[in-house]
Amino acid sequence: MIGIFDSGLGGLTVVKEFFQKFPAYDTIYFGDTARTPYGNKGPEVIEAYANEDARFLLNRGADMIIVACNTVSAVAYPGLKKKFNMPIFEVINPAVEAAVKATKNKKIGVIGTRATVNSGMYEKLIKRLDRNIQVFSNPAPLLVPLVEENWLSKAETKMILKKYLYPLQLKQVDTLILGCTHYPFLKSAIAEKMGKRVTLIDSAEEVVKNVAKHLKENPALERKLSKSGKHQFYVSDLTPQAESLAKKWFDNKVKLEYYSLS
Repeated sequence: MIGIFDSGLGGLTVVKEFFQKFPAYDTIYFGDTARTPYGNKGPEVIEAYANEDARFLLNRGADMIIVACNTVSAVAYPGLKKKFNMPIFEVINPAVEAAVKATKNKKIGVIGTRATVNSGMYEKLIKRLDRNIQVFSNPAPLLVPLVEENWLSKAETKMILKKYLYPLQLKQVDTLILGCTHYPFLKSAIAEKMGKRVTLIDSAEEVVKNVAKHLKENPALERKLSKSGKHQFYVSDLTPQAESLAKKWFDNKVKLEYYSLS
Protein backbone atom coordinates (compact mmCIF):
# COMPACT_ATOMS: atom_id res chain seq x y z
CA MET A 1 0.00 0.00 0.00
CA ILE A 2 1.16 3.52 -0.76
CA GLY A 3 0.84 6.09 2.01
CA ILE A 4 0.56 9.80 1.30
CA PHE A 5 0.36 12.57 3.88
CA ASP A 6 0.11 16.34 3.98
CA SER A 7 -0.51 19.09 6.49
CA GLY A 8 -4.04 19.37 5.10
CA LEU A 9 -5.86 18.72 1.84
CA GLY A 10 -3.18 19.98 -0.53
CA GLY A 11 -1.74 16.49 -0.78
CA LEU A 12 -4.89 15.44 -2.63
CA THR A 13 -3.26 17.02 -5.68
CA VAL A 14 -0.57 14.33 -5.38
CA VAL A 15 -3.23 11.65 -4.93
CA LYS A 16 -5.03 12.80 -8.06
CA GLU A 17 -1.84 12.69 -10.11
CA PHE A 18 -1.03 9.27 -8.71
CA PHE A 19 -4.49 7.93 -9.57
CA GLN A 20 -4.04 9.02 -13.17
CA LYS A 21 -0.87 6.94 -13.51
CA PHE A 22 -1.64 4.09 -11.11
CA PRO A 23 -5.41 3.73 -10.62
CA ALA A 24 -5.19 0.15 -9.33
CA TYR A 25 -2.64 0.72 -6.57
CA ASP A 26 -4.02 0.69 -3.04
CA THR A 27 -3.48 4.02 -1.29
CA ILE A 28 -4.05 5.57 2.10
CA TYR A 29 -4.05 9.33 2.60
CA PHE A 30 -3.80 11.37 5.77
CA GLY A 31 -4.40 15.11 5.88
CA ASP A 32 -3.67 16.82 9.18
CA THR A 33 -6.48 19.35 8.78
CA ALA A 34 -6.74 19.96 12.53
CA ARG A 35 -3.20 21.38 12.68
CA THR A 36 -2.83 22.95 9.25
CA PRO A 37 -0.93 24.97 8.18
CA TYR A 38 2.50 23.62 9.10
CA GLY A 39 4.30 26.45 7.35
CA ASN A 40 4.00 28.96 10.21
CA LYS A 41 5.34 26.54 12.85
CA GLY A 42 8.85 25.91 14.13
CA PRO A 43 11.13 23.08 12.94
CA GLU A 44 10.71 20.97 16.08
CA VAL A 45 6.92 21.06 15.84
CA ILE A 46 6.97 20.30 12.11
CA GLU A 47 9.25 17.32 12.70
CA ALA A 48 7.03 16.01 15.49
CA TYR A 49 3.89 16.31 13.36
CA ALA A 50 5.62 14.66 10.39
CA ASN A 51 6.67 11.69 12.53
CA GLU A 52 3.11 11.23 13.79
CA ASP A 53 1.70 11.43 10.26
CA ALA A 54 4.17 8.88 8.92
CA ARG A 55 3.59 6.54 11.87
CA PHE A 56 -0.16 6.64 11.22
CA LEU A 57 0.38 5.47 7.63
CA LEU A 58 2.94 2.86 8.62
CA ASN A 59 0.64 1.37 11.26
CA ARG A 60 -2.05 0.96 8.60
CA GLY A 61 0.10 -1.01 6.23
CA ALA A 62 1.94 1.51 4.08
CA ASP A 63 4.93 -0.02 2.26
CA MET A 64 6.19 3.36 1.08
CA ILE A 65 5.36 6.98 1.86
CA ILE A 66 5.02 10.10 -0.25
CA VAL A 67 5.49 13.29 1.75
CA ALA A 68 3.00 15.49 -0.10
CA CYS A 69 4.00 18.58 1.84
CA ASN A 70 6.72 21.04 0.86
CA THR A 71 7.13 22.27 4.43
CA VAL A 72 7.79 18.76 5.76
CA SER A 73 9.99 18.00 2.75
CA ALA A 74 12.09 21.09 3.46
CA VAL A 75 12.30 20.74 7.23
CA ALA A 76 11.71 17.15 8.35
CA TYR A 77 12.50 14.82 5.44
CA PRO A 78 16.04 13.84 6.57
CA GLY A 79 14.68 12.88 9.99
CA LEU A 80 11.91 10.78 8.45
CA LYS A 81 14.44 8.91 6.31
CA LYS A 82 16.48 8.04 9.40
CA LYS A 83 13.50 7.08 11.54
CA PHE A 84 11.53 4.90 9.12
CA ASN A 85 13.09 2.00 7.26
CA MET A 86 11.09 2.26 4.05
CA PRO A 87 11.09 4.21 0.76
CA ILE A 88 10.07 7.82 1.43
CA PHE A 89 9.64 10.41 -1.31
CA GLU A 90 9.58 14.19 -0.99
CA VAL A 91 8.28 16.86 -3.36
CA ILE A 92 11.14 19.38 -3.53
CA ASN A 93 13.91 17.65 -5.49
CA PRO A 94 11.65 16.54 -8.36
CA ALA A 95 10.29 20.09 -8.72
CA VAL A 96 13.79 21.57 -8.64
CA GLU A 97 15.02 19.25 -11.39
CA ALA A 98 12.01 20.10 -13.57
CA ALA A 99 12.46 23.85 -13.02
CA VAL A 100 16.16 23.80 -13.90
CA LYS A 101 15.33 22.00 -17.13
CA ALA A 102 12.49 24.39 -17.95
CA THR A 103 14.09 27.81 -17.41
CA LYS A 104 15.46 29.63 -20.44
CA ASN A 105 16.53 32.93 -18.90
CA LYS A 106 17.88 31.32 -15.71
CA LYS A 107 15.43 33.15 -13.47
CA ILE A 108 13.27 30.86 -11.32
CA GLY A 109 10.58 32.01 -8.90
CA VAL A 110 9.36 30.05 -5.89
CA ILE A 111 6.23 30.56 -3.80
CA GLY A 112 5.71 28.53 -0.66
CA THR A 113 4.97 28.65 3.04
CA ARG A 114 7.19 30.72 5.32
CA ALA A 115 8.90 27.59 6.66
CA THR A 116 9.64 26.33 3.15
CA VAL A 117 10.97 29.67 1.91
CA ASN A 118 12.96 30.34 5.10
CA SER A 119 14.62 26.92 4.84
CA GLY A 120 16.35 28.07 1.66
CA MET A 121 16.08 24.51 0.37
CA TYR A 122 14.88 25.39 -3.12
CA GLU A 123 17.66 27.91 -3.72
CA LYS A 124 20.29 25.54 -2.33
CA LEU A 125 19.23 22.64 -4.54
CA ILE A 126 18.80 24.79 -7.66
CA LYS A 127 22.24 26.35 -7.20
CA ARG A 128 23.71 22.88 -6.76
CA LEU A 129 22.45 21.98 -10.24
CA ASP A 130 23.26 25.33 -11.88
CA ARG A 131 25.01 28.09 -9.95
CA ASN A 132 24.19 30.63 -12.66
CA ILE A 133 20.45 30.45 -12.03
CA GLN A 134 18.91 33.28 -10.04
CA VAL A 135 16.26 32.20 -7.55
CA PHE A 136 13.59 34.57 -6.27
CA SER A 137 11.44 33.22 -3.44
CA ASN A 138 8.34 34.79 -1.95
CA PRO A 139 6.38 33.38 1.00
CA ALA A 140 2.64 33.08 0.39
CA PRO A 141 1.27 32.12 3.83
CA LEU A 142 -2.37 33.00 3.20
CA LEU A 143 -2.85 30.62 0.27
CA VAL A 144 -3.05 27.41 2.32
CA PRO A 145 -5.94 28.56 4.55
CA LEU A 146 -7.71 30.02 1.51
CA VAL A 147 -7.53 26.64 -0.23
CA GLU A 148 -8.59 24.81 2.91
CA GLU A 149 -11.60 27.12 3.12
CA ASN A 150 -12.41 26.44 -0.55
CA TRP A 151 -12.04 30.14 -1.44
CA LEU A 152 -10.61 29.23 -4.82
CA SER A 153 -12.57 31.72 -6.94
CA LYS A 154 -13.08 34.55 -4.48
CA ALA A 155 -12.07 38.07 -5.47
CA GLU A 156 -10.07 38.33 -2.24
CA THR A 157 -8.01 35.29 -3.23
CA LYS A 158 -7.19 36.81 -6.60
CA MET A 159 -6.11 40.06 -4.93
CA ILE A 160 -3.83 38.18 -2.52
CA LEU A 161 -2.36 36.16 -5.39
CA LYS A 162 -1.59 39.38 -7.24
CA LYS A 163 0.27 40.71 -4.22
CA TYR A 164 2.36 37.54 -3.84
CA LEU A 165 3.14 37.15 -7.53
CA TYR A 166 3.89 40.76 -8.49
CA PRO A 167 7.43 40.82 -7.01
CA LEU A 168 8.29 37.72 -9.06
CA GLN A 169 6.87 39.29 -12.20
CA LEU A 170 9.14 42.29 -11.63
CA LYS A 171 12.12 39.91 -11.55
CA GLN A 172 11.00 38.55 -14.95
CA VAL A 173 11.10 34.90 -13.90
CA ASP A 174 10.25 32.52 -16.73
CA THR A 175 9.65 29.55 -14.44
CA LEU A 176 7.63 29.44 -11.22
CA ILE A 177 7.72 26.57 -8.75
CA LEU A 178 4.46 26.04 -6.90
CA GLY A 179 6.24 25.21 -3.66
CA CYS A 180 3.23 23.84 -1.82
CA THR A 181 0.90 21.02 -2.85
CA HIS A 182 -2.07 23.22 -1.96
CA TYR A 183 -1.20 25.65 -4.74
CA PRO A 184 -2.28 23.52 -7.75
CA PHE A 185 -5.85 24.14 -6.59
CA LEU A 186 -5.10 27.74 -7.65
CA LYS A 187 -3.07 26.82 -10.71
CA SER A 188 -5.35 28.40 -13.31
CA ALA A 189 -5.51 31.68 -11.36
CA ILE A 190 -1.73 31.70 -10.91
CA ALA A 191 -1.19 30.99 -14.61
CA GLU A 192 -3.51 33.86 -15.51
CA LYS A 193 -1.59 36.28 -13.29
CA MET A 194 1.87 35.15 -14.43
CA GLY A 195 1.12 34.97 -18.17
CA LYS A 196 1.73 32.41 -20.88
CA ARG A 197 5.49 32.96 -21.00
CA VAL A 198 5.98 31.60 -17.48
CA THR A 199 6.20 27.83 -16.99
CA LEU A 200 4.54 26.58 -13.80
CA ILE A 201 6.19 23.66 -12.04
CA ASP A 202 3.69 21.55 -10.13
CA SER A 203 5.45 19.58 -7.39
CA ALA A 204 2.56 17.10 -7.28
CA GLU A 205 3.11 16.16 -10.92
CA GLU A 206 6.86 15.91 -10.52
CA VAL A 207 6.92 13.70 -7.42
CA VAL A 208 4.57 11.19 -9.07
CA LYS A 209 6.93 11.01 -12.05
CA ASN A 210 9.75 10.34 -9.60
CA VAL A 211 7.80 7.57 -7.87
CA ALA A 212 6.94 5.98 -11.23
CA LYS A 213 10.63 5.95 -12.15
CA HIS A 214 11.55 4.40 -8.80
CA LEU A 215 8.97 1.62 -9.13
CA LYS A 216 10.19 0.81 -12.63
CA GLU A 217 13.74 0.53 -11.34
CA ASN A 218 12.70 -1.53 -8.29
CA PRO A 219 10.42 -4.33 -9.52
CA ALA A 220 10.53 -6.19 -6.18
CA LEU A 221 8.93 -3.22 -4.42
CA GLU A 222 6.46 -2.74 -7.28
CA ARG A 223 5.30 -6.38 -7.00
CA LYS A 224 4.92 -6.01 -3.25
CA LEU A 225 2.40 -3.17 -3.56
CA SER A 226 -1.25 -4.26 -3.37
CA LYS A 227 -3.40 -3.43 -6.40
CA SER A 228 -7.04 -3.96 -5.49
CA GLY A 229 -8.05 -0.35 -6.17
CA LYS A 230 -8.76 0.33 -2.50
CA HIS A 231 -8.35 3.96 -1.45
CA GLN A 232 -8.70 5.38 2.06
CA PHE A 233 -8.78 9.05 3.02
CA TYR A 234 -8.34 10.23 6.61
CA VAL A 235 -8.27 13.72 8.10
CA SER A 236 -7.67 14.91 11.64
CA ASP A 237 -10.58 17.36 11.46
CA LEU A 238 -13.59 16.50 9.32
CA THR A 239 -15.30 19.73 8.31
CA PRO A 240 -17.93 20.60 5.68
CA GLN A 241 -15.29 22.67 3.88
CA ALA A 242 -12.92 19.71 3.73
CA GLU A 243 -15.60 17.40 2.41
CA SER A 244 -16.71 19.95 -0.17
CA LEU A 245 -13.20 20.52 -1.49
CA ALA A 246 -12.37 16.81 -1.65
CA LYS A 247 -15.59 16.00 -3.49
CA LYS A 248 -15.10 18.88 -5.91
CA TRP A 249 -11.54 17.82 -6.70
CA PHE A 250 -12.44 14.14 -7.16
CA ASP A 251 -15.91 14.47 -8.70
CA ASN A 252 -17.67 13.18 -5.56
CA LYS A 253 -15.60 9.97 -5.56
CA VAL A 254 -13.83 10.60 -2.25
CA LYS A 255 -15.12 9.92 1.24
CA LEU A 256 -13.11 11.49 4.04
CA GLU A 257 -12.92 9.69 7.39
CA TYR A 258 -12.05 11.25 10.70
CA TYR A 259 -9.06 10.13 12.75
CA SER A 260 -7.48 12.01 15.63
CA LEU A 261 -3.76 11.64 16.24
CA SER A 262 -4.12 12.83 19.85
